[in-house]
Amino acid sequence: MEKTLSFASQVKEELVSNNYESMDRLKALLSAYIRINGHVSFKRKETTIILQSENAKIAKFFYSNIKKIYDADCRLEFIQRSNLKKKIRYDIFVDSKGDEIIDDLEISFLEGKISKNIVRNDDSISGYLAGAFIASGSVNSPVTSNYHLEISLNSENYAKWMLHLFSRYKNTNLNPKIIKRREKYIIYLKKSDQIAEFLVMIGATSSCLEFESYRVDRDFANAANRLANFDTSNMKKTVDAAQKQVKQIKYIDEHYGISNLRNPKARLLCKLRLEFESASLNDLAKMMSDELEEEITKSNVAHLFRYLDDLYYRIGGTKL
Repeated sequence: MEKTLSFASQVKEELVSNNYESMDRLKALLSAYIRINGHVSFKRKETTIILQSENAKIAKFFYSNIKKIYDADCRLEFIQRSNLKKKIRYDIFVDSKGDEIIDDLEISFLEGKISKNIVRNDDSISGYLAGAFIASGSVNSPVTSNYHLEISLNSENYAKWMLHLFSRYKNTNLNPKIIKRREKYIIYLKKSDQIAEFLVMIGATSSCLEFESYRVDRDFANAANRLANFDTSNMKKTVDAAQKQVKQIKYIDEHYGISNLRNPKARLLCKLRLEFESASLNDLAKMMSDELEEEITKSNVAHLFRYLDDLYYRIGGTKL
């Protein structure tokens, strides 16, 4: 029987499947992952960096990028555990240029500080937080209504420095907290909208769309009675929302380019909203279903608009 991938693992696999054209973002990701997940050993004056993962795609990502960027001697080994779950652990050994890598990524295993040279802008901050999440993050499945995302760290000072990165990132309203759980310091988010915003921030947009789809479906189900008694006031809100969506899409097209959206459904929705400004979500869902020859639901359209709303603010849009 094929094992079902957890939502947290799905997010992490999406992050290591992304194309990192920015070297600053990629190095920030590597810096955070090695700082949290790695440790070093010393033999014959040579520093070896050791990383471990239970996910083959994650292990391959870090093995390949460290080898490519630094031309270091790397080994990738796996160990079949003898416990009941019989999980495989993947070990990466960076046998050469360990000191060079640690210096270049400005990693300090003893101090809690995060170098400003590594997180100099939003792009590198999001890369650093992505690396931290891959190393020690978890998020509950969107199927459950118990929303929770966290990053587990072993240093209080380091956790406080990482918390500061959230406040430095522009155009977000994230407000994570820190708690101590046994010997770990946990940065966590519990509000569903903030979890979705964090997923977009670190580059897990597809996972965010899935998360939002479940959330929107649940919200619609809970609001079924109110939607059944839709009145004039609610209709006005719908019209206002449509006008806001049109303005946001025009701004996205001017400053980002609708054609540059990676999600084909989002591109199609932008085109249809601009062409049919007064269409309802149901109307848009039907038109998209006909165009794509697959079933698109009202909730699918709603979470795509949430994604476009997030993108609008990320690229500098102001409140409408």
